[in-house]
Amino acid sequence: MSEPFIPHSRPALGEAEAKAVAEVVRGGWIAQGRQVAAFEQAMAKVTGQAQGAAVSSGTAALYLALMALGIGAGDEVVIPSYVCTALWHAVRLTGATPVLVDIEPATYDPSPQAVTRVLTRHTKAVIVPHMFGLPADIETLKSHGVPVIEDCAQTLGVTVRGTSVGGTGKLAICSFYATKLLTAGEGGMVLGRDESLMSRVQTLRQYDEEDALVCAFNYKMTDMQAALGLCQVARLEDFLARRRTIAARYHEAVRQAGLTPPWVPAGLEHGYFRYVVRLPKPVDPALDRASTLGIGCRRPVFRPIHRYLDLSGFPETDAAWERALSIPLYPALTDHEVDRIVGALPAIVAG
Repeated sequence: MSEPFIPHSRPALGEAEAKAVAEVVRGGWIAQGRQVAAFEQAMAKVTGQAQGAAVSSGTAALYLALMALGIGAGDEVVIPSYVCTALWHAVRLTGATPVLVDIEPATYDPSPQAVTRVLTRHTKAVIVPHMFGLPADIETLKSHGVPVIEDCAQTLGVTVRGTSVGGTGKLAICSFYATKLLTAGEGGMVLGRDESLMSRVQTLRQYDEEDALVCAFNYKMTDMQAALGLCQVARLEDFLARRRTIAARYHEAVRQAGLTPPWVPAGLEHGYFRYVVRLPKPVDPALDRASTLGIGCRRPVFRPIHRYLDLSGFPETDAAWERALSIPLYPALTDHEVDRIVGALPAIVAG
């Protein structure tokens, strides 16, 4: 009998999460309430920001962060092309123009030099995702005086020389989708220390019982989601430790296969949201071989944004999309599954 298929991602859920959600249901208050407030405080502590505003998704968090900054029609927001399309959608929803930039080949994070080249008087923000668990160069990007929104969806709990990722930008956002470092099923959060900006976010995430009729929408999180998220926050350090333990196993196997493990610059740490290796040839045959072996490898980014728009001039992003392979890595992997993946890696990356 063949072994079960190992998916690319799988949440780490247990009895504590089931009990926490059940207690909220039994308590009768399932909408935004005390659990959401506690989750906001917990995430502010994780990111080193002063406060958080929980919302319905990471995309909603991006949109509300941009709206809080007053961004709209006629403005420009710089984003990388090699990223989830949520960033493009959030910018377009404000009426602003997304300006795409290329990436650093070794880190997959936005290239500071590329960002510098596209800045204009219309640039009102730079959204910086910390890709795959490796912190981006926020300090250099902040030096231009343009507000930086840190996208911490893939790097929660990671620090840079003692400072939490998410604690440096004007605002930070995160996602709690099922595949993320910690999950609430769905949901997101905006985090910051500027009280006026955070008050604006809190006003925009709901419309009921307000003194003025201001155009808004319902972006609230439920207490059920927050209860699940609180359990996950309590496990975040263990999650990261497990990810790094698995990554160490993969490093050895990748070297033996003649490839280079993910690069970590001196002084930084990696959260290994994704374990990404660069192949010498196009990735499609490796994806097929992995599937045949019962392992769910994927491209780490489904499709760069510039390829949807038929744009050119993004050579490093194109190279990453064509040759980067994401190998399953998450806390819910069993030791046996890790052994299977390590044993299959030479065959997956062969050729």
